[in-house]
Amino acid sequence: MEHDPVVTIGRGGRPDSLPTAALDLERRGVGLFEVERGGDVTFHGPGQLVGYPILDLSRHRPDLHWYLRSLEASLVQSLGAFDIDAGTRPGLTGVWTQGRKIASIGVHVKRWITFHGFALNVTTDLSYFDLIVPCGIRGVVMTSIAAELRAKQTSGLRKEATQAVIAGFSSVFDFAPQEAGVPA
Repeated sequence: MEHDPVVTIGRGGRPDSLPTAALDLERRGVGLFEVERGGDVTFHGPGQLVGYPILDLSRHRPDLHWYLRSLEASLVQSLGAFDIDAGTRPGLTGVWTQGRKIASIGVHVKRWITFHGFALNVTTDLSYFDLIVPCGIRGVVMTSIAAELRAKQTSGLRKEATQAVIAGFSSVFDFAPQEAGVPA
């Protein structure tokens, strides 16, 4: 899915990760919400592919760290479809390319059922990240698929990214994709 501009504060949110006052966010048309996911502060908005996988980890592997690493792996694989050399950084959650962060992950698990998920920057206006300290990481530089490809024409990029994410997720989690509303 894709959100209207919004900043969310996770359970690990720190006041210094949101240097912009709520009123200033509102003036810019950016909502502000506290959410139950893990992690610090992040931005969601137009041009971003946001996924909320709902999995019963007790049927896969009841291990939150495994799930986080698997989400990262699925996004890394997805970015490979664009020839973007992506990976992870030790001690940090999310996906990176050339030292820049391209995808954020924040989850919540209750009785081994997953909530929340990931945000992959596809054609995102990266200036919104200047309003926050993304994921509480000072000095982080955010990027997008469009920025990495130096794409002047971005029509169709979201659809390509969606298909790549579905393929990456299906591969890593060993699922067969199917159309919504079609019984398994």
